[in-house]
Formats: sequence, structure tokens, C-alpha cells
Amino acid sequence: MKIRSIETFTNEFVCFTRVTGEDGAQGWGQVAPYFADITALVLHRQVAPWTLGQDDGDINGLLDIVRDREHKFPGSYLRRAMGGLDTALWDLKGKRAGKSVCELIGGTPGPVRAYASSMKRDITPRDEADRLLRLRDEKGFDAFKFRIGAEVGRNVDEWPGRTEEIVPTMYKAMGDDVALLVDANSCYDPARAIEVGKLLTDNGVSHYEEPCPYWEFAQTKQVKDALDIDVTGGEQDCMMASWKQMIDDRVVDIVQPDVCYLGGIARTLRVAKMAETAGIPVTPHCANLSMVTLFTMHLLRAIPNAGKYLEFAIEGPDYYPWQEGLFVRSPFRITEGKAVVTDAPGWGVEVSSDWLERSAYQISEADC
Repeated sequence: MKIRSIETFTNEFVCFTRVTGEDGAQGWGQVAPYFADITALVLHRQVAPWTLGQDDGDINGLLDIVRDREHKFPGSYLRRAMGGLDTALWDLKGKRAGKSVCELIGGTPGPVRAYASSMKRDITPRDEADRLLRLRDEKGFDAFKFRIGAEVGRNVDEWPGRTEEIVPTMYKAMGDDVALLVDANSCYDPARAIEVGKLLTDNGVSHYEEPCPYWEFAQTKQVKDALDIDVTGGEQDCMMASWKQMIDDRVVDIVQPDVCYLGGIARTLRVAKMAETAGIPVTPHCANLSMVTLFTMHLLRAIPNAGKYLEFAIEGPDYYPWQEGLFVRSPFRITEGKAVVTDAPGWGVEVSSDWLERSAYQISEADC
């Protein structure tokens, strides 16, 4: 079937995409959040012209056509826009087949272990420990990620001494019964990252995310080789050449592609296959409760080298007001520390018509 129309429904933060085939079948997807309205324009200017009227079943082929035709624009915005098309096409394909996306890519519906992922640095160590303990008791989480350093902080902490305080505070509060993960968000140079890594190892932390500026592969590998802890990364990377280098050179112990940043499910499956060949687990990045977490749930139920957990953002309206009211029914219920992929066709979620009417503006293009 050919693609008859591509529509976007967007505000500054969220952009849902809707693709309609020539048979009238429709699928919903999403571009990456943040400046989503800019990505929507990229989709209509640089993705739609090469894909309208084309076969909607050849998702990999369509993405490669866009990549090749827009070769002068190899960066993040184009890949984010490609992801909006890709994820809508997978939903359309699933609805036609009466199968969930995870089944289409070789998996089965079912539970996915989640870790509670804090996004906050403007919180004291004691308050952070207290709220994560409440989530443990209320939702059954047995894995937690908290923030250290400052985002791209050039070795500077969010405030002096915060990292040295929060790491032992979390370990003392949680003990050995839970998994502890941290994210440094590109804060450190190698020497400081290794110093912090030893503190983490001494306090039961098993996952050390993005210790150095993410684009500095050699720095990250230096840290990884020096520590007896899983060093992880990759959420920002959207170029296949970068992924090949990261995996071939074993820059990290665990790779963390983001389905929306990378350009959709089809391209993420390529990265997962490269990592599988190299014996490297995949624990994707999905740091908010828009559709990116749903995409990741389906992915983790399908790939053989899925990591231990699903990232599950715990922030509410005070931090992410834009993620409220996106769906008719939330697909993100946590029970005993697990999310569940259902057997509903496609992504198994319905975008809220109220959100579409009240919060977004629409751009439509049709193949005539």
C-alpha cells in the first residue's frame, strides 16, 4: 500500500504523527520531544517529499531514501523527523495485521522490568532517597537511577559536595536489595569520572551513564577500561557510523539508543543487531512518558540482547507538565516494578482527542 497522507499534531514539546495508507488504514507515531514543532517542520519539508506515495511496508527502505536524498543534513533533527514517520508506519502495520508491534519485530506481549528514573538534580540527597523509597513501597520498583554531577558540567557538581553525599545516602537507604544506577550527563573529564566511579563501586552502584562528554568516545572508553562497573551511553547518537565505532571499539559496556533520537524502530533494530553480534546489552534511553517509553517497551520484549530494565521516568506535572493528558488511557501502569506490553494491535494506545484539539496545531500533507 502507498502512503496517502502524513499529518503532524504538535506543540513546542510533543509532536504526534499520523500516517494514512491508500486503503484508509492509519497509524500513530511521534517525533522526539523538545522543540517538537521544529521537528514537525523538518518532517514536512525533508521527509514527506520523499515518502508520500511510496510503499508504506518498506520502512527501512523509506528511511534510507530520506537519508540519501537529504545527505547534506545528517544530524539530529532529520533523524527525529524520520522517527515520526517510522513509528506511525509500525502502528499502521500492526493494525492491519491485528498484531502488536513487538510481535511484528519478533517478540511477545508481556511484562518488562522497569527502573524508576529520576530527572532531578535540584533535590537534596535525603529528599531524593525518601521519594524513591516511597516508590519502592508503592509500585514495587527494585531498581532506581539518580543524577550525579551537573549536566555537561565540566567537572562541577550541581552544588558543592552533592555527588559525594547522594551516593552513600542512596546506598544506605536502599541497601543491597535494589539495583542502583546513576547518570552523570556528560559531566566529567576522565580523571574525575574515574574518581567518581570508584565512589560508585564502593557504594553498590552498578550502572554509570555518560560519565564524559558523550561525543568524546576515547574519554568514555578510558573510564570504562579503568573501572569495574558498567559504563553506559549512546542516547544522543543518531548516526550509524557513530554506532558502529562505539560498538566495534567497545566504548561502553551497555548501549542506550533512544528510539526517537535515532530515527525510529527500524534503525534502532539495526543498532540492537550490531550490539547483539558484539555481545553487548541494550538498555534504551526513554526519559519521559510520551510514546517513546511505549516504543521502548515493545522493543525490549523483542530483542534477544535486551538489558535488565526499562527506563521509566518518575517525574510528574511539576517537571513534565507537557506529558499530562496525552492518551485516552495511559499505557504506563507499573505493578510490582513492571510495565506491561499488551497484545493490542500496533502500539496499543489511543492519542487523546482532547489533547489534539486543545493543545496542538496540525500540519497535513497528502499525495495527490
